[in-house]
Amino acid sequence: MSVLIAGTVALDSIHTSTEVHNELLGGSASYAAMAAALSGSTVHLCAIVGTDFPEPHHSLLVSHGVDLANVDVVEGRTFRWTGRYHDDMNHRETLDVSIDVLEKFNPRLTVDAAGAKVVLLANMSPDNQLDVLAQLTGKPFIIADSMDLWINIARARLEEMMKKVDLFVINEDEARIFVDERNLITAGHRLRAMGPKYVVVKKGEHGALLFGPNGFFTTTAYPLQKVADPTGAGDTFAGGMTGYLASLNKTDITFEDLSRAVVYGSVLASFTCEEFGVKRLGNLTAGEAAGRLAEFRSYTTF
Repeated sequence: MSVLIAGTVALDSIHTSTEVHNELLGGSASYAAMAAALSGSTVHLCAIVGTDFPEPHHSLLVSHGVDLANVDVVEGRTFRWTGRYHDDMNHRETLDVSIDVLEKFNPRLTVDAAGAKVVLLANMSPDNQLDVLAQLTGKPFIIADSMDLWINIARARLEEMMKKVDLFVINEDEARIFVDERNLITAGHRLRAMGPKYVVVKKGEHGALLFGPNGFFTTTAYPLQKVADPTGAGDTFAGGMTGYLASLNKTDITFEDLSRAVVYGSVLASFTCEEFGVKRLGNLTAGEAAGRLAEFRSYTTF
C-alpha cells in the first residue's frame, strides 16, 4: 500500500557534550519517510526546501525509495534548526531556528500521493496539515503528530485537525499541557474525547501508551546502552508505525494492528538514537529491524 508523509525537511545542527554535527538531513518528514520506506511501501513525501538543499540529502531519500515529486523546491534557504543536548540526553535546548522557505509552504499533492492508503501528517503547522487533508481522496487511515508550539499558538486549528484523523500522536509533556492534566492515563482519554478514534502518547525512553475506544496498550522502549542523538526518534516512531500499517495491506485497521505498530515504531526509533541525524536509518535493513523486534519481544514476554 502507498504511504503519504507530509511535514518538514530541514537542515539540523546538533550539539552534545562530546560532538557537534552541522547541516544534517533532518525535519519530521525526513525521519518519518525513511522509517516508513523500510516496510517496502511506496512512500510519497510532501514538504518544501530551498534551492540550497544539498544534493547528497536529496539522493539519500531517493535511494531509499522515497518519491519526492511532492517536495516543492523554491528560491531561498531551507528550514534550519540548531539544538544542544544536555548530558542525560533527555533534555535539549533550541539554539537557533531559521524558518526561511518554510513560511511559503503550500502543500500540493500529485494524484498518486492524494490517493495514498495510509497518511502521516508529521509535525508541522495545523494549517498545513488541514491543507493536506483537504486534498486526500478515498478513505485513508490518517495519523497526525504535533507539538507544544501549535498547542500554544494555533490551538483552535489543531483541535479542528484532530477531529479529522484516526490516530493522534503526541509526547507526554505536550499531552499534559494540552489537556491540563498530570496523569497520563487521564490525559490520553481526554485527548481521544477531542475527536481522534485512537491516541498515542510517546514517553521517550519509557515507551508509549495507546488509547482506543475499547482498549488500552502500553509498551516500554527498546533498551539502549548508549544514545548518540535522540533527534528525530519521535518522527521515526510515527513513520515506523505508518509503514507497518501500510505493510498489512488492509483497510480495516484494528486495535491489535495498532498495538503491534506502536512496538515496531518504538524499535525503529531505537536505531535512530544510535547515530546522529538519519545516518542509522540510512544503513538500516529490514532484516536488522526484524531481528531487533524479535529480540525486544523476548524481553517483554512472560
